[in-house]
Amino acid sequence: MAKIAVVGATGLVGRKMTELLETRQVPADDLVLFSSKRSAGTEVPFRGRTLIVEELTEEKTDGGFDYVLMSAGGGTSRTYSPLFERHGAIVIDNSSAFRMDPDIDLVVPEVNEPALTRRIIANPNCSTIQSVVPLKILDDAFGVTRVAYTTYQAVSGSGVKGIEDLKRGERGEAPVNYPHPIYNNTLPHIDVFGEDGYTKEEQKMIGETRKILGKPELDVTATCVRVPVENSHAVAMNVTLSSSPAPAELQTLFRDSEHVVLQDDPEHNVYPTQLSASGRGEVFVGRIREDKSLPNSYHVWVTSDNLLKGAALNAVQILEHLLQRKEGS
Repeated sequence: MAKIAVVGATGLVGRKMTELLETRQVPADDLVLFSSKRSAGTEVPFRGRTLIVEELTEEKTDGGFDYVLMSAGGGTSRTYSPLFERHGAIVIDNSSAFRMDPDIDLVVPEVNEPALTRRIIANPNCSTIQSVVPLKILDDAFGVTRVAYTTYQAVSGSGVKGIEDLKRGERGEAPVNYPHPIYNNTLPHIDVFGEDGYTKEEQKMIGETRKILGKPELDVTATCVRVPVENSHAVAMNVTLSSSPAPAELQTLFRDSEHVVLQDDPEHNVYPTQLSASGRGEVFVGRIREDKSLPNSYHVWVTSDNLLKGAALNAVQILEHLLQRKEGS
């Protein structure tokens, strides 16, 4: 049993984290929910009782916590995650604040394990998470030498503000969160642009893929696109391997894996969609075919719920792994 805190408990991901702690029956002696001053006092049901969300302050980081699930933005993480760490907690941080720090583990449980050089573990970007799960399967079997991503990311990836902009557009109102309308539109623009023309979201996917797979020299590129879908992301991956297996071999590999769900029967219109992935914790793969323009290259279509596997569920799975490892030690 453990004492656990959820920071950012009233946000979309924070609420999912608390729900998952209950539905997955994660053992906890005590659960404390934190938020900003604005949301403090919110009531959250948990295991037949009502928890009152508290305002997070520096003093409260010294609360005897074993584990902290942090989902409150990079600024909050940079301030409070090291404080929780200093007081003995292991922090699983959903922001981008520590992902590329060489001393911080960046973890997808189906792919890699935390070394815990520091007692902070970074939860990767949502689109990266769903992508590296099938990539790891391909890498172990055939060796991945290159990957090119094109993402189709739902507005819930921007939190409540993104969903509100989609609904504003449906009503014919101007957007507040996005620079252009998202309703009936797509935006090749997620996060800020860098000097090289890549957005920060694209740079995240490139750097995080290399780090998680342990392949710092891997050729990776990305174009990240916001689409007028409320929930679940899709990623079109173009993957180059060290050899040239038949597409049927890739399908068999995915079919036999416990980490993905294969949906690939085009003749009967069976393939992953964002709508069918919403509300589910699995990573779905399909549309597997050879790229005839490049040697040893293949197209793989991937969908997953960005609030679940892409954020809250991955964090809770990391927590479950740590608890199991502690029991076995």
